[in-house]
Amino acid sequence: MKFAVRYYTKTGNTKRLAEGVADALGVEALSISEPVSEQVDFLFLGNSYYAFSIDPEVKSFIRSLDKSLVGKIVNFGSAAMLNSTYKKVKAEADKVGIPMEEKEFHCKGEFKGVHKGRPNDDDVKAAAEFAKGFID
Repeated sequence: MKFAVRYYTKTGNTKRLAEGVADALGVEALSISEPVSEQVDFLFLGNSYYAFSIDPEVKSFIRSLDKSLVGKIVNFGSAAMLNSTYKKVKAEADKVGIPMEEKEFHCKGEFKGVHKGRPNDDDVKAAAEFAKGFID
């Protein structure tokens, strides 16, 4: 299996999770400013809610993906108030014809003092364990 990890973050929370996921998969966690340029079975995409949606940069990144290079998108992230971004990411992935993995990882994230210290070390370990479930 070939993996790639991309993330978008404003606070650093998602980057922290992405690094845990990438370490578990033996790849590098890269910002969504780095395109996916080689074929992967799973693209782990880290993101969060900003103003009740995924950031426009995440939408643009998904729209830029070459469906011949990406087998499936695996969603992961954190949020202080809202739950998973899965439905928002899937709506964008559907537009470009890239399937979404049904399983995802989501945890609480700190924002303006809410859920202080999250994601914590246990959350990063849980994200890494989640990712290891995709290794043959």
